[in-house]
Amino acid sequence: MKLTLTQFVTLDGVYQAPGGPDEDTSGGFTHGGWSFPYADEDFGRFMTEVFDQVDAFLLGRRTYEIFASYWPKMTDPADPIASRLNALPKYVATTTLTSADWQGTQLIGRDDLVKEVTALKDRPGRELQLHGSGGLAKSLLAHDLIDTVRLLAFPVTLGTGKRLFADGGLPTAFRLAGSRTTAAGVVIGTYERAGRPTYGTFE
Repeated sequence: MKLTLTQFVTLDGVYQAPGGPDEDTSGGFTHGGWSFPYADEDFGRFMTEVFDQVDAFLLGRRTYEIFASYWPKMTDPADPIASRLNALPKYVATTTLTSADWQGTQLIGRDDLVKEVTALKDRPGRELQLHGSGGLAKSLLAHDLIDTVRLLAFPVTLGTGKRLFADGGLPTAFRLAGSRTTAAGVVIGTYERAGRPTYGTFE
């Protein structure tokens, strides 16, 4: 399977708590829910397309807990997101959880996360999808394990919060595989990993 990341970010690179004010207040973050005003039909259509390609999910602990508190209650089999989240395998990278009640969930990461994720990628299928889970995403990017990044850039800056591409990340080149803009102004870029950056000069 190809490992894909779908991540919401502000123009200044913040990924923290896009979905609600209480989602993640760590570090005194007070801007939770910043993506909500931009969730229009174009946004929903794109997310449906993403979930149409999934065969399994990989989630960080915090994102898993947020999802598990909401999606199991959504039982409409025609819902393109809930139906897949509830039915497909979910792998949670955690060293703190000891059990998980959401059907189809398996805990990984206690021993060798890189080895375990590599083994998941080696399984047959289309996409192993990582949604949000910024801390986990940064760790996997540092090990060249994420093949595709779907970056949804929202037209807002916050000036504070956790950032996806922070100092010290692995230098990586990407190839733009697709782009679109929603009516609300969210710029969606799909990027394929393309090795190390190359350098030159305009002189």
